Amino acid sequence: MDDCLFCQITNKKEPANILYEDDEIIAFKDIYPKAPIHVLVVPKKHILSVDHLKEEDKGLIGELFLVAKKLAKDQKISESGYKLLFNVGEGGGQVIGHLHLHLLGGWKK
Repeated sequence: MDDCLFCQITNKKEPANILYEDDEIIAFKDIYPKAPIHVLVVPKKHILSVDHLKEEDKGLIGELFLVAKKLAKDQKISESGYKLLFNVGEGGGQVIGHLHLHLLGGWKK
């Protein structure tokens, strides 16, 4: 998807503060954070939203959660707690048309 911002980041055509990358997933800091720590965990495969997942994507979705767990530990928020969030469609607050998991945390107690 040439016009997809997250595909452009994945293909290194747009800059991002990348915190994690492997063959299937990339994770980077959100440029408009809604929390002290706000990381987007994104599959490199272009999937529009949760509503567009297929049976074959089960393993990939599991990997998104495992990467988010690792990043929470790396960002030192696993002990204090964090949120994981998917927005689905415009009515659900999804701004970028590419599936992504928000990792949010770092609030003071």
